[in-house]
Amino acid sequence: MTSLDGAAPARRLPLVRRLMLRDFRSYGALDLRIGGRLVVLCGENGAGKTNLLEALSLLGPGRGLRRAELSECARLDGAGGFTLSVEVEEDGETRRLGSAWSPAEAGGGERKHRIDGAPVASSRAFSDHVRIVWLTPAMDSLFAGPAGERRRFLDRFVLAIDPGHGARVNAFERALRGRNRLLEEDRRNAAWLDAVEREAAELGVAIAAARLECVSRLEALIAAERDDASPFPWARLALDGEVEALAASGPALDAEDRYRALLRDNRGRDAAAGRTLVGPHVGDLSVWHGPKDAPAATASTGEQKALLVGLALAHARLVADMSGIVPIALLDEIAAHFDPRRRAALFVALARLGGQTFVTGADPATFADLADRAEAFEVSAETGVRSRAQA
Repeated sequence: MTSLDGAAPARRLPLVRRLMLRDFRSYGALDLRIGGRLVVLCGENGAGKTNLLEALSLLGPGRGLRRAELSECARLDGAGGFTLSVEVEEDGETRRLGSAWSPAEAGGGERKHRIDGAPVASSRAFSDHVRIVWLTPAMDSLFAGPAGERRRFLDRFVLAIDPGHGARVNAFERALRGRNRLLEEDRRNAAWLDAVEREAAELGVAIAAARLECVSRLEALIAAERDDASPFPWARLALDGEVEALAASGPALDAEDRYRALLRDNRGRDAAAGRTLVGPHVGDLSVWHGPKDAPAATASTGEQKALLVGLALAHARLVADMSGIVPIALLDEIAAHFDPRRRAALFVALARLGGQTFVTGADPATFADLADRAEAFEVSAETGVRSRAQA
């Protein structure tokens, strides 16, 4: 496939060859060697399959596929923290990426990151070596659910191509909390409000611009590869919101000035509401079922699942185009939802991505057609993780 500008992209292909865990979720200790590109993790519900995907998802920026607090990832009867480490192979060379979290005496905790044993500031440094994308059953209600879920879904897409996006979102949320506190005061400090609104405007426009760029590029890629006959229907996307419209209409500095004016003019309304009512934190991602030209929320449950997979596959290709790194895909209990035709098409589409994919499922029959194409592991709460060839 060519990149969006027509040039053939040079792609890096990192592969996870070893996953090591200590006191992570249900795993006291694990040292799993991995040889395949398509990796099947099969086992009963509660066996620990999703825990393995979650560990891999923490190689990316953010809070992982469960969005859990790090304290929740520590094994209940463990030492109090956890460590995770992976060996990533690329072009015959191996890198070790690792994270460790330990509780702090005063609450919270401390997370440390290393690459080949050397400390790095954050997990954002891992993005130079791997990119991670995922789908989970929790996303099934995305199109009919609240706007906040779609914003988080889109932000995960943006993070995979712009690892700094999460820091901007967090800083913007802190700025809004500061503004809300100032608005609650009986005697408001205008100078402080001006300062915090200036920061919020700069961050808010940057967030909206990053989301808009991601949606625009994704739309272009989908249009270039559109196939009405595909079992995974193509989607039309749009980003809705006042600040999003400002960011799309002209230079960033002009958008920041106009958003700052909105914040200033709406201080009274926002004080009465107890929250800031205008900003990228209230925007929404609109999704349409392309072949039917209908809102995704009105599609059947099966159509929504297929549409979601189609979006995820397109996003994985976009990540490869923009970063030059073919992402590692994590699919939790996805294949079981589809009929045999769509399931077969999913495995073909995953192979075309060219990267490494981890899939989970409870029923081995779901993966029967992959017997000679996948490396399969049996996951059990009693016996741990074993190659199915040895189980």
